[in-house]
Amino acid sequence: MEVVNILVFNAGSSSLKFGVYTPGGEKQSSGETGWPPGLPLAALPDLGPLQGGNTPDAIGHRVVHGGIRFEESVRVTAAVKNDIKSLFELAPLHNPRALEVIEACQKAFPRVPQVAVFDTAFFSKLPPSETVYPLPYEWYADWGIRRFGFHGISHAYCSGRVAELMRAPAQEPARLVICHLGQGCSAAAIRGTEAVATTMGFTPLEGLMMGERSGSVDPGILLYVQRKHGLSPERLEDVLNRKSGLLGVSGVSGDFREVEAAAQRGNEQAGLALEMFADRVRSAIGSLAVTLGGLDALVFTGGIGEHSAPLRDMVCRGLECLGVRLDPARNKAGRPPLASLAVGGADSDIAVADSKARIWVIQTEEEKLIARETERVIGRSVDKVGR
Repeated sequence: MEVVNILVFNAGSSSLKFGVYTPGGEKQSSGETGWPPGLPLAALPDLGPLQGGNTPDAIGHRVVHGGIRFEESVRVTAAVKNDIKSLFELAPLHNPRALEVIEACQKAFPRVPQVAVFDTAFFSKLPPSETVYPLPYEWYADWGIRRFGFHGISHAYCSGRVAELMRAPAQEPARLVICHLGQGCSAAAIRGTEAVATTMGFTPLEGLMMGERSGSVDPGILLYVQRKHGLSPERLEDVLNRKSGLLGVSGVSGDFREVEAAAQRGNEQAGLALEMFADRVRSAIGSLAVTLGGLDALVFTGGIGEHSAPLRDMVCRGLECLGVRLDPARNKAGRPPLASLAVGGADSDIAVADSKARIWVIQTEEEKLIARETERVIGRSVDKVGR
């Protein structure tokens, strides 16, 4: 099968990114929209080569949670769909949306092969010391409760991109800490292009403070509010996933731009939310750098990481002990402001010239990596049929 046009979907909790790619991950067109009711795929703008009723040769999807079954990208089958559905409760903001897009594509393009690319796959080879929780071991062995890690597609893309940008020959693989900061946030320790540790866990709730998600909190708090204030598991899930993080602390919004603007107007809770957000990112960087035994490069990516120079400045204050020294001028010029999310920009090094660790701002291209994975899986399927 010759693959010419690959249609890619990246379903988020509140938006849908899409694009058309040719083999090798070359982008032909792309777009983003708020979550469209009923998913009228034919009405999506910016489909480029697929305008006018043309059919894609393959379709690739980001799926956040792959559980223990999926350690790599796979062709979508009825069994794969059932497995994605079985993980709804572990990724309630994402897996249902991904499956909805997959099924919409099956209706619109019934003969076109589809591929699921899992965020968790990048972290599937983490060692037991990073995946097993300090809980009864039977929970891990019998119930499959373990750290999975998320944003793997973004972390994989960025680690590969940094390898291209640094270029200089090295005796050892570069020690990277990548901070994917957007509506969802995670940080990962990566050696070369291999994951070593990450902040997200069994679900996308663990780790850094996020837009509306809490990140890590004392589990005793959850037990306390259940007993003392009668909060049901369903109510707790809603609070932790949709009413916490920047929104919960600021009382303003889960959108970083709105919280940042409120803080500039003197809103104290918004200012506190920003300070907490930066502190948790900084703490994670320190922990992950120690896990790596040092740091060769720090990477900021995602909507906030790429576009908020003030946030990057806040995070880097105090990281001089790790050899991280930010250049204020380069930081301001490194990427456009967060208010201009649609504006592109080159990946850039924003560290001072003599910083021991480089600081990169990388425009993550998850859709490009999904397109490459889709091409690889479809090609592998054809090869098997040929044999």
